[in-house]
Amino acid sequence: MTTLAIIGGQVLLPDLTVERADLLVDRDAGEIVEIGSDLEGDAHLDASGGLVIPGLVNGHCHVAMSLLRGYADDKPLDAWLREDIWPAEGALTAEDVRAGAELGLLEMIEAGTTAFADMYFEVGEIVEAVETAGVRARLGHGIVTVGKDDAAARADAEESLAVAREFAGAADGRISTAFMPHSLTTVGTEYLEEFVPKARDAGVPIHYHANETDEEVAPIVAEEGVRPLAYAAERGMLEPEDFLAHAVHVDREEIDLLAEAGTGVIHCPASNMKLASGMAPVEEMREAGVTVGIGTDGAASNNDLDPFGEARDAAMVGKLASGDASAVPADAVVGMATAGSADAVGIEGGRLEEGAPADIAVVDLDSAHLTPRHDLVSHLAYAVRGSDVRHTVCGGEVLMRDREVLTLDSEGVRERAQKRAEAVAERA
Repeated sequence: MTTLAIIGGQVLLPDLTVERADLLVDRDAGEIVEIGSDLEGDAHLDASGGLVIPGLVNGHCHVAMSLLRGYADDKPLDAWLREDIWPAEGALTAEDVRAGAELGLLEMIEAGTTAFADMYFEVGEIVEAVETAGVRARLGHGIVTVGKDDAAARADAEESLAVAREFAGAADGRISTAFMPHSLTTVGTEYLEEFVPKARDAGVPIHYHANETDEEVAPIVAEEGVRPLAYAAERGMLEPEDFLAHAVHVDREEIDLLAEAGTGVIHCPASNMKLASGMAPVEEMREAGVTVGIGTDGAASNNDLDPFGEARDAAMVGKLASGDASAVPADAVVGMATAGSADAVGIEGGRLEEGAPADIAVVDLDSAHLTPRHDLVSHLAYAVRGSDVRHTVCGGEVLMRDREVLTLDSEGVRERAQKRAEAVAERA
């Protein structure tokens, strides 16, 4: 057994209490062996003056959209997609997707993220980027059938199934997959009814956008006579292994459907605020027993991939939505950004305990904005930034040490991304 000791810091335990302790990691198994005092390993990471936490889990994003950061701002969702984002994405090549994915992965590692869920296209390029970067991911090809003839729509759905089958278990098991219809309004009913059972037969979960805006709710109610999540349930799309993004405009019956089904929700508050989509009823969902995680969405609608900022936004907007300053408290959002997202997405991690995956971030507390240290969980929710992360570890492998990312060429990634982003904008 080759070991790594993370020493000298304080540790965030699964019950969200903090104690002074070291961690010993089995690097061969990629697991935490022991949490205790005066631990020794074959190699060490210095956590002195820091807080050791589970690696963050970004429950919903479109990582390659990092190339479109700042490309189209200050527009409502439907116009933003149709007038700006979809035309720009139509100009993306496989090489562009690879460059955008590498940029997003670099940013996430720098912010202490060790796992993420992603819906996009050219998924093979994202798989290769994930394999190199060293993180975990649940990946899928996003299906859109609106505006396509039957052959093209069917081919899109078939590709999502093929991607889910092909890449499950890739990157030494760090990659899992899902069948990913874009949303309930961008994929035709006939394709959902045909391909969701095929996804079940393939044994892969389903991930999709749902109830993000009022405009996604009204057409389903008008045409089907039921709310969107009842429509989804009728088509077998609310199962315990499934997870959906946004759930901004859900009513009480839909919240109960989610809770009864055990289907997870990924809350993306920054994107929802920026696109004026609304405020998700997170406190109501949590109280009903829905598993809620946190995601950044794509950098085109956020405009960063920092889950710490997303956690802060989740706490703030949760209080506004509830009209209650005690709603969505600090410990809740820290849990949502770690174990909550991991559980919703079905990715290992999110907790520091013996036998758990060694997916770890060390937050440096030696800065003015983290002083004084009355409550470190409060700091994680309200004050820590991604740039405060000192080390990032996934499966026992050190991805970033003392702010230096070891698995990606940071300067080269940024330069390639800048050049390709400029070329995409010119073509689009």
